[in-house]
Amino acid sequence: MALQEIVEQTVTGLGYELVEIERSAGGLLRITIDLPWQAGVPEQFVNVEDCEKVTRQLQFALEVEEVEYKRLEVSSPGIDRPLRREQDFERFAGEVIDVTLKAPMGSAAGGQVAANRKKFRGTLERAAAGGWQIVWSDEPAVKPGQKVSRKRVPAPLQVLGFTLDELKEARLASIVDFKGRKPGRSPTDQTGEL
Repeated sequence: MALQEIVEQTVTGLGYELVEIERSAGGLLRITIDLPWQAGVPEQFVNVEDCEKVTRQLQFALEVEEVEYKRLEVSSPGIDRPLRREQDFERFAGEVIDVTLKAPMGSAAGGQVAANRKKFRGTLERAAAGGWQIVWSDEPAVKPGQKVSRKRVPAPLQVLGFTLDELKEARLASIVDFKGRKPGRSPTDQTGEL
């Protein structure tokens, strides 16, 4: 049985979602798991006990199937979680993501962005014609204490529509807010535990 099948069967059999498998130099086998997402159900987070449970089961399954590895690491996806499947995009609609296209924009950019640009950061939205889009503004963020003229015209919003086939990589943007909890969110939403 192939490594992908062994890991996927083990992880999903325990009630988790397989996000990523990575083999590194030195025999490291890194498995990233998440809890399955359901629309309308409050977000849950992977904790240390979940990782331990999956590690124990994977060690047994990989030994039975005689898969070679020196070290096994099971973790949660973190703040820069990769987005690969349609369900990932549905789950994180409205979030800021980083997108890398397989090919640069070229003449399709119409002079709006550099023709050789492949990387974009913006808010993920469902496109009107199906598919997905990100929306962003190239206006620099206002720094704390900076005076902003009332006459200033904000930079226009830009939109990039794409299909999953056009993507080389998509990840949640790793944005950390050190100003504390947002109003209306419980401590569980912030840290995954009370």
